[in-house]
Amino acid sequence: MTQYATMTELSLSQAAKLTGKSKSTINRAIKTGKISANRHEDGSYSIDPAELSRVFGLEPQEGSKRSDAEPGGTRLLERIEALEVMLNREREIAADLKEDRDRWRQQATALLPDQRLPRPSSKWWPWQRKNS
Repeated sequence: MTQYATMTELSLSQAAKLTGKSKSTINRAIKTGKISANRHEDGSYSIDPAELSRVFGLEPQEGSKRSDAEPGGTRLLERIEALEVMLNREREIAADLKEDRDRWRQQATALLPDQRLPRPSSKWWPWQRKNS
């Protein structure tokens, strides 16, 4: 915000560069009332830097590319690292739940009564006589 602190208001393009958001995102925020802005007769907007800071936070960008869209952007790398941490945590939870399930299954099986059918007699066929 240091280089824009002397400016009273910003254009849509300047606001997009300053926040790292696209112009359409800033425009949508204005139209939905998330950000207040002054509309000029030619259809352009003037946005107060304090409004941008309140809604998006101010992040000066070099060039027009957003840092999270760049392959080597630090925001993208931070997001990837956070997602990897979350994925590893979920894998640990899943492994613990599988161990618990297997243990509970063994305990439940041990508590069930033996309901197997009685062992068949030594005869091959039930209609065979004993004295054959």
